[in-house]
Amino acid sequence: KLKAKICGLTRREDIAAANELLPDYIGMVFYPKSKRAVSREQAAALKAQLDKRIQAVGVFVNAELDFIAGLVHEGIIDVVQLHGDEDAEYIKALRAAVSVLVIKAIRVRDPESLANLAQYEVDYFLFDTYKAGMYGGTGERFSFDLASGVEIPKPYFIAGGLDPDNVREVAAQYPAAYAVDVSGGVEDPSTGLKSYALIKKFLSQIKLS
Repeated sequence: KLKAKICGLTRREDIAAANELLPDYIGMVFYPKSKRAVSREQAAALKAQLDKRIQAVGVFVNAELDFIAGLVHEGIIDVVQLHGDEDAEYIKALRAAVSVLVIKAIRVRDPESLANLAQYEVDYFLFDTYKAGMYGGTGERFSFDLASGVEIPKPYFIAGGLDPDNVREVAAQYPAAYAVDVSGGVEDPSTGLKSYALIKKFLSQIKLS
């Protein structure tokens, strides 16, 4: 069964929608430059309301290890997602500090982007579109043809440009994918806020795939 992550939750209304619709994961962004960023205090309040069947993923870009470890130890996040330039040594130090699952995002620019995946001691990969100067949130699809013939040593998430209208097509293209990850694709274009109706439609399409 394909798993689903709804990323970039910022409001109590988002958590209420998640609790009703039950994605496998929700994401909270701790990158200050993101329009979807939340503070430690905001995240703690949101996690306190989250259904325990849903895992909360903390999304980080080149963050201090102590900051991540604090969020894990306080129970604010259940999974760590690294979306920056974190290298193998950084990940090794993180694994020594926390015992939760770790996702490493790979911004796919060319086949070389996928050349050394085995160096990362992580539980999952997340493949997203490369765009200069942006650590995710591009809203653009990437061509998985770039990964043709590449051995992917861990289960992986697909991200970038997903929405309720294309997720079934994407799922069919990547039958080995563990999960799909969406943020902007389930936001109301007029407000930039998460839409209950779009999240519901997105998750219903996954169940049909």
